[in-house]
Amino acid sequence: MVKAAYVDKDGLKKGAWSEEEDNKLRSYIVRYGHWNWRLLPKFAGLQRCGKSCRLRWMNYLKPGVKRGEFDEEERDLIAKLHQELGNKWSGIAAKLPGRTDNDVKNYWMTHLQKREKSSKYVADCISEEEKSSNNRRKIEKSSARSEVTSSVDPKSSSRKSEKSKVSDSEMFILESSNSNSSLVLNAFKWDLNLSVEQNGLEIL
Repeated sequence: MVKAAYVDKDGLKKGAWSEEEDNKLRSYIVRYGHWNWRLLPKFAGLQRCGKSCRLRWMNYLKPGVKRGEFDEEERDLIAKLHQELGNKWSGIAAKLPGRTDNDVKNYWMTHLQKREKSSKYVADCISEEEKSSNNRRKIEKSSARSEVTSSVDPKSSSRKSEKSKVSDSEMFILESSNSNSSLVLNAFKWDLNLSVEQNGLEIL
């Protein structure tokens, strides 16, 4: 709904433009040009501010301005340029002959932004699904590797049994050597005591 025109406290008219105001602004600019937007309303006989006159001319009254619905080619071009340039509406409008930056911005905000958000949401869902499937594959591969390594290897088991045999034999040799040394030591002591008793000597 178009906001009705009214006069503010400074005596400037706000709101919708009338056909009479459009004709005054158009005829003045066609004849004299827009040399100073701040002073132009006074000379054109308009109770408008300079900014309002400039926007009215650039977005509605300027010759060559294209009005109406955007076609499919324009919509695709706006979406593509927005991905490259962002919210630089003047740069996007420069690629669309006859379209103003204000029209491009309004059309993006009211129509294309929702479409881009929905398509981005679908793309994010697909990427998340791919990530989860890749994670499942990694988990399956790692579990398969662990099962293979945990299975019994006959070569490794034979090596372990050989090691245990070697260690057992080494323990037997060590124990036997200790026992022989103790027997020899005891025999030596017995011979020493016997020789001392035969000679009548006293053991200190």
